[in-house]
Amino acid sequence: MASFEIWLPLILALVLLALRIPVSMAFLSGAVFYFGFVATEMPLNMILSKMVSAGMNMNLMAIPFFITAGLLMNHTGITSRMMKFADLCVGHMWGGLAQVNVLLSTLMGGICGSSNADAAMQCKMLVPEMEKRGFDRAFSAAVTAASALISPIIPPGVMLILYASITENSVLDMFMAGYLPGIMICILEMLAVTYVSHRDGYKPTREKRASLKEILLSLVECFWAVLMIVFLIVGLRSGIVTATEGGAVLCVLCVFVGMVIYKELHMKDLVVVAKESFASVANIFGIIISATVFGLYLTYAQIPQQITKMILGMEVGKIGFLLIVNVILLIMGMFVDSSAVLMIAVPLLYPVATQLGIDPIHFGIVCILNLSIGALTPPFGAIMYQCCHLCDIQIPHFLYQAKELLIALMVSLLLVTFIPGISTLMPMLFN
Repeated sequence: MASFEIWLPLILALVLLALRIPVSMAFLSGAVFYFGFVATEMPLNMILSKMVSAGMNMNLMAIPFFITAGLLMNHTGITSRMMKFADLCVGHMWGGLAQVNVLLSTLMGGICGSSNADAAMQCKMLVPEMEKRGFDRAFSAAVTAASALISPIIPPGVMLILYASITENSVLDMFMAGYLPGIMICILEMLAVTYVSHRDGYKPTREKRASLKEILLSLVECFWAVLMIVFLIVGLRSGIVTATEGGAVLCVLCVFVGMVIYKELHMKDLVVVAKESFASVANIFGIIISATVFGLYLTYAQIPQQITKMILGMEVGKIGFLLIVNVILLIMGMFVDSSAVLMIAVPLLYPVATQLGIDPIHFGIVCILNLSIGALTPPFGAIMYQCCHLCDIQIPHFLYQAKELLIALMVSLLLVTFIPGISTLMPMLFN
């Protein structure tokens, strides 16, 4: 079989993606081309069986629950109470409300795990308020977009679950690995906000630092949110619940808190959440199923083995390989949905990482952080487009205001790349 024929489906899929064809259709087109015209000996029932089994992975079943939980947060009153708590903690700092924006994303990331849900929520809640207080709207949107990228890193990020499923690593290990990088990104973004606020005169929202009593009282008001985070960590660590079961319990808790405790969640809200959740889940699982079939082509054609041989032949070493991965994933993340890139790139690059002795957990965090940053960069960064659309901002103005935050994110990426312990310390401590 000619080597060119083997690579044609991959080229076809990439061309279709560049033409903005839906990700699932691009992957399926590449796979259909290969099994329809090149490897015609592959039985059709095997391909169909692979498509069905792709959506039946128990780890992946956690994704719909965590997406739904994130959407429910916006309607239960939990988010507004977490925002008040964040304001008490950092509202006295330069750029007070922008600092609240970053901290709130970090806190909410530990519950919902969805950057899209986080960005949409804060575009509606915080951006108008920031504009009222004198913040440039584009800067407000940039802070919202950059802080939303913390959500995929902080457990229970959907990307963490996807990576664990693809590579057959522990979901719990990936969850634990995300905490330190997520906190580090939060700190670096807050430093960037402080610098910009000093330069542009964005004042604190509070005249003085909140007292410990005020913070503790606010924390009590956030009891249910804190309980959810503790339940998730303790439940997964102790083996009481799986990731899927934990996500289901979170959804039930959200509904209970919203309807019974805070009384801010109504039946009409559940209908809205159900529609939004169904759309998000359908999109993700469409990508997963099509990428699984595309992965069958990659495996059958031995593409990963060829890429592994090629890279190992370059003798670039661990650091050199990780830098190559950074460049590849950053570029791919600019053009293609992060989940799609993860599904297609990890099976290609993971064998090389294992051959080079790179810790699989560390490699996963590097991949996810790369793709998160890609969602903020042109030409097709998903989070960038979402925030610009919701806030009615031109992309050039957005990018100008986001430059310091992008620098903070790139510094985070380099630190995670060169210091594996940032990713691996927590999993080692909890094993």
